[in-house]
Amino acid sequence: MKLLQKSYTRKINVIYADPPYNTGNDILYKNDFSDNLSSYLKLTGQFNENKDVLFTNTESNGRYHSEWLSMMYSRIKLSKNLLTNDGFFVIAIDHNELQNLIKICDEIFGENNRAGVVTVLSNPMGRQHGKYFTPTNEFMLVYAKNKDYGNLNKVILHEDDMKSFDMCDSKGKYKLEPFIRIGGGNPSLRINKPKAWYPLYVNLEQQDISLTPKPKYQQVFPITPSGQERTWLWVKDSPNLDTKELVAKISKDGKIEVYRKYRIEKGKMVSTVWKHKKYNANHHGSRVLEKLMGKNKFSYPKSKDLLIDIFKITASENSLIMDIFSGSSTSAHAVLNNKLNGLNNRFIQVQLPEPIDEESEAFKAGYKTIAEIGKERIRRVVKKINEEHPEKSKGIDLGFKVFKLDSSNIKSWDGNPDNMETSLLDTVENIKPERTEEDVLYEILLKSGLDLTLPIRERSLVGKKVFNIGLGALFICLSDSINRKVAEGIGQWKNECNPEVCRVVFKDNGFSDVEKTNSVQILKRYGIDEIRTI
Repeated sequence: MKLLQKSYTRKINVIYADPPYNTGNDILYKNDFSDNLSSYLKLTGQFNENKDVLFTNTESNGRYHSEWLSMMYSRIKLSKNLLTNDGFFVIAIDHNELQNLIKICDEIFGENNRAGVVTVLSNPMGRQHGKYFTPTNEFMLVYAKNKDYGNLNKVILHEDDMKSFDMCDSKGKYKLEPFIRIGGGNPSLRINKPKAWYPLYVNLEQQDISLTPKPKYQQVFPITPSGQERTWLWVKDSPNLDTKELVAKISKDGKIEVYRKYRIEKGKMVSTVWKHKKYNANHHGSRVLEKLMGKNKFSYPKSKDLLIDIFKITASENSLIMDIFSGSSTSAHAVLNNKLNGLNNRFIQVQLPEPIDEESEAFKAGYKTIAEIGKERIRRVVKKINEEHPEKSKGIDLGFKVFKLDSSNIKSWDGNPDNMETSLLDTVENIKPERTEEDVLYEILLKSGLDLTLPIRERSLVGKKVFNIGLGALFICLSDSINRKVAEGIGQWKNECNPEVCRVVFKDNGFSDVEKTNSVQILKRYGIDEIRTI
């Protein structure tokens, strides 16, 4: 997540997190503040050389809560940096750390940006490990980066709700709701909202409603059957008020009642209790994964439908969605399914290569880490979509890239005087011998703050491989024996693309001083002033 800061700060629309819950078992994500490779390998493997567990977080540990919260704090802090101003952070949790997690999220995002705490009925049968109660639910905290910019979408989440939209006209499905403001207590009374008290003029025979009096039209005020003077939903000059969207009916006591057409595409506010059967983690989490991957490949995956609905309320048509504890990649599965419904969402899955128990079915099937399970799940989901929806999938981008965290491709400077000769030689051939040009390419993208999914084109110029990133925004050539003809080719390619800005990166020892000077001058002639070497 640190490496993604430069390229994706304020670019992620939704961040979802389903972290390991603090149940008193091993902490899989213990913080490590050093950079040496051996510590990192121990961290990601969670074992030392003797395969001893590095850390156990039991209730007898005096830092039982703080160890877990310290692990979470840094990740949530980095998440806020990545979110757009109108973005949302959603995190799943059980009862063990609910209150503490709310406190650190309130601190990072601000209590005023807490959108809600949702209860999700994820296991109606309950897990039989509770000491006092059988846990049947989990919680979901939803925070806005800034409530002044971000609004949750009003949507219809369940088929049962869809059935209530039982009427249809040329504009689509709708249901009738009273136009008189019924709830809300005193604020909905005429005395408190006088501007929302005004007459409507109704012609029942023509089924027409007007804001101005007309012959043979009856005057109707927002008065309840008990005679209480209330208000209409909108004031007379509201842009929401369209009399063509109003319907008049005769009540049982012979009075005229006014209704509005509430259309299905407008959706509705989502409640804080999610109890639909599709959120059942066993049926719609484990069984969905089992059909796709086989039995016992991953424990306690989230319901795919739960993630689909989370993204319905938090994401828009072209949102970029990140999962910072991706596990079996349920969130990627949900995003890919939403593509079939016309949403052009993209995903970023972040997962440490946690090793899988050698006695597990997943390990026996050939998976060595949780990350491998997630990658394979995405591949199978894409294959399934192509097989089951061949026509729809033709126009959908279902591709994805996989990146593995590693040390830099550039040899670091060793300041030890005893190794001076080796260090000086390393500055000549400073790219590690086992690394490919593509490895270096993506490191440059990260350090330049560019999106890793920018279009990359490759072309051979005078026998040298040149990468064109972002339709001419960046050209990279890491070949040896570069000459001025390569620079000339890059300049011509730049003119073909006509980007607003253009940068060029070469390998420093890729050409002689004379060719380097000539190449720089040629590129400047094509309007390219930002030229760097590594």
